[in-house]
Amino acid sequence: MFKKNFYWGCATAAYQIEGAVKEDGRGASVWDVFSHTFGKTFNAHTGDVACDHYHRFHEDVDIMGKIGVNAYRFSVSWSRVIPNGVGSVNEKGLDFYDALINELLERNITPFMTLFHWDYPYELYKKGGWMNPDSPKWMGEYADLLARRFGDRVKHFITINEPQCFIGAGHKNGDHAPGLRLSDDDIAHHVRNTLLAHGYAAAALRAAASRDVRIGLAPCGVVSMPKTSMDIEAAREHMFRDGIFGNTLWCDPIFLGDFHGRLHEILPPPTEEEIALISAPTDFFGMNTYSGTLVETDENGKPRETFFPSGNARTAMDWQITPECLYWGPRFFYERYGKPVIITENGMSNCDTISEDGLCHDSQRIDYLRRHLRALARAASDGVPIEGYFQWSLLDNFEWAQGYNQRFGMVYVDYDTQKRTLKDSAYYYRDVILSEGEELRKQEVDS
Repeated sequence: MFKKNFYWGCATAAYQIEGAVKEDGRGASVWDVFSHTFGKTFNAHTGDVACDHYHRFHEDVDIMGKIGVNAYRFSVSWSRVIPNGVGSVNEKGLDFYDALINELLERNITPFMTLFHWDYPYELYKKGGWMNPDSPKWMGEYADLLARRFGDRVKHFITINEPQCFIGAGHKNGDHAPGLRLSDDDIAHHVRNTLLAHGYAAAALRAAASRDVRIGLAPCGVVSMPKTSMDIEAAREHMFRDGIFGNTLWCDPIFLGDFHGRLHEILPPPTEEEIALISAPTDFFGMNTYSGTLVETDENGKPRETFFPSGNARTAMDWQITPECLYWGPRFFYERYGKPVIITENGMSNCDTISEDGLCHDSQRIDYLRRHLRALARAASDGVPIEGYFQWSLLDNFEWAQGYNQRFGMVYVDYDTQKRTLKDSAYYYRDVILSEGEELRKQEVDS
């Protein structure tokens, strides 16, 4: 099962929950502009108010205490603490995160701070954003500020969240902010600068924090699963294929110092200094995984994606429910990169409602959570060092281009009144945490 000092957590992101987008000196982000552009989000939804976490964080931390999590992953709004992305610092923004961190620590909840979760400062975007050769240094300056201000209390930092999404969906496909459709040549520059930004941020965190810190990355953990025991090698090969939405383009440079794939080949090879900066040792591999792809071996011995059984369960996002992704994903990532694994995001969108009894009965999410945690426990039993699990998400929230049309939370949010209602899954997760995972074993025996 899981080790005694396991991190049982939940996760959120700043733009998805904070609201207060024009209060106390916060600057605009690309998501502010994108969501206010007609046709870009479901029903023109924006993050202007979201879950009003900026004003209600005391209540939300109290809810974490009721659930019993011992860790909380959150992101900092870059433009809340540095309104223009560089230059003058906004003390009121820093004060907000000071208060949040202090309250977490008072409740013995370990803070995991994500520096960048997609809400890029709009003023930096106007300077070229990730295309600008200075963009990695901007990220380093931002990381230096956070380390100096919070490094005395925050030990665990995640530099960048899901580069596959904010570059692939935001700059290649145009579905997310800032809504661009760039050429592969331009995307290659974005990839290189994003990787360098991770390197600059990690170096700044280690240099400026007042104590030793632990640093990781949280990419989309794109998982391939073998259809049978004869397809394990095919699944492994498929999982580490090339492509902007895959794993190797982003993770091999950081964890192996290896730059390969078509997009890397567009640019001149990185210098020795760049390789050293990007691939400086990290402490854990953060894995954001919600579903997996089923793979078989074709007649030529090559991997081939295959269909799930007819009627396989799906989430409200129409994603396949594949609990074994939390077995094969951690196993394959650990085999390749040799880093302890933390599940930094995992969860499901569900058609949740408040019933006549005033409660939210989300049995599907409980089933999802139970099955995925069992698969993760199997990976741990097979020798993969699993350090923690963060349920996405604490609250129903602004789901990017999907707006408020999807509910991922363990806590139901009435967006008109901001009333919070703990769903049945929150109480189930509490029971799992209290048992240190033994509840999973009991239920497996009972079933």
